[in-house]
Amino acid sequence: MSKKTRKKSSNTTGKRVATKVARAASASTGKSATKTRTAVAKKAAPKKTTKKATTPKAGAGVQQKASHKAASKPLKREPAATVTKSSAVTLAEGAAAPGFNLPRDGGSSVSLKDFGGKKLVLFFYPRADTPGCTREAIDFTRLKSEFAAAGAEVVGISADTVKAQESFRNKHQLSVPLASDPAHEMLEAYGAWGEKSMYGRTFMGIIRTTVLVDSSGKVARIWRHVKVDGHAEAVLEAARAL
Repeated sequence: MSKKTRKKSSNTTGKRVATKVARAASASTGKSATKTRTAVAKKAAPKKTTKKATTPKAGAGVQQKASHKAASKPLKREPAATVTKSSAVTLAEGAAAPGFNLPRDGGSSVSLKDFGGKKLVLFFYPRADTPGCTREAIDFTRLKSEFAAAGAEVVGISADTVKAQESFRNKHQLSVPLASDPAHEMLEAYGAWGEKSMYGRTFMGIIRTTVLVDSSGKVARIWRHVKVDGHAEAVLEAARAL
């Protein structure tokens, strides 16, 4: 091979090597640039924030007990027992109020004699801490000072035990005396005990009743089969009118 041919071959080989090196360098540079752009994009992209569930502070969201200052909202209609037969004892307006002496919440007792010379409201309710009875007791508690201004005291009566009455009082911050008549003696004497029917079942129970006794000890008004909404206000107006 002549010197001229060898020189030409050497130049061609050198050019090929240089081209490969340049291509490799270009590819490397491209990959590096791509990696760099990706890294920059990741840094620039806004980070997704995950909201952590916050644990409420102690006492937050806990509903406070009613102050009894505002009038209660109307009760939702609920199935109620139907009175099929009232007590055999019929108490009439104008008659002398039957005497009683019953244990009450707090461990003491309450009797008719305790209210001599005063007007007295006796509200008989079927069962402590049920919706209608709770609403009624809260309404009478809310109006207690107004009854006092009218010269009247208020007492609630049911067949619940004294312990149940105390739990009822404490749970709903009731301030009217709650008497216990498990033997039904006072309930029958005031005509608040009778036969009731519900869901096809017949049973004996308390008929929601309120009796207003005047300052001379006579029955001035009787409300039988009481509807709770607005009842305490109606009784207050009657007491003021005496």
